[in-house]
Amino acid sequence: MSSSALPSASAATAGRSRPRRRGLPFSPWHLLLAPVAVLFAIPFVQMFLAALTPAEDLNRIPTPFIPTRLTLDGFGQLFGTSPVLLWLGNTVLVSVTAIVSHLVLCSLAGYGFARLRFRGRTLGFFGIVATIMIPIQVLMIPTYVLFSQIGLIDSLGAAIVPWLASAFGIFLMRQFFLSLPPELEEAGLIDGATRRQVFFRIVLPLAKPALTTLAIFTLLGSWNDLVWPLIAINDDQAFTLQLGITSFQGTRRTQWALLMAANVVATLPLILFFLGAQKQFVQTMTFSGLKG
Repeated sequence: MSSSALPSASAATAGRSRPRRRGLPFSPWHLLLAPVAVLFAIPFVQMFLAALTPAEDLNRIPTPFIPTRLTLDGFGQLFGTSPVLLWLGNTVLVSVTAIVSHLVLCSLAGYGFARLRFRGRTLGFFGIVATIMIPIQVLMIPTYVLFSQIGLIDSLGAAIVPWLASAFGIFLMRQFFLSLPPELEEAGLIDGATRRQVFFRIVLPLAKPALTTLAIFTLLGSWNDLVWPLIAINDDQAFTLQLGITSFQGTRRTQWALLMAANVVATLPLILFFLGAQKQFVQTMTFSGLKG
């Protein structure tokens, strides 16, 4: 070995042995995001504390933020005097049906608009996307008349059918499929796979982040939907959870203990679901699934 190579080798060795400068154990952005997260968490913390506050403290003005004592009386009255478990089951049925239907129908439609070539594809896609700009209030009366004619009014089906698919879901899945390299699908077709096999075995496994994001948006929308069920459902046996919570509110008297406990029951599943799916949600946003 030549002597000229020795300095460079020794320099490289010294560079490797030199201790690295240790930085912060977290991102500097956390210094800004942590206070914002605490600010947004305050209403949820207050709701949980109010659900454990005695009724006499809830009726005081001002209501104490931290209760003098904790009690489960609100939850006891909620489960003892109202069919909240039935409402919760109805809401779960509506949301699960909406999520499964969205994942199947919107992914199929989005893939068709992204990859398949057919006459009127562009016009049909923009026609579907244009429906997003129509205010939901404009569609309520025609939808009510249609549902009344087919016998869905005052039943749980009235809350399920509007959530079978959505223009936003089709748009989201199409944009995500467009971001995938088409060479992967072409390789599968060259190997003898059909278009259906390519979709289910190659494309869908890659679309898990987008599917998770679509599931989150669908769950939030269907779980918290109130206006349309309030119009279409009058039978308390077909109430969803949000519709049942409104029965605890009145113009003269509001049952605050029941209302706070019911809000905890309605909010907790959403928080747990989002915490479990947040990694996939972030992956979708960073994978440019929403780019034009």
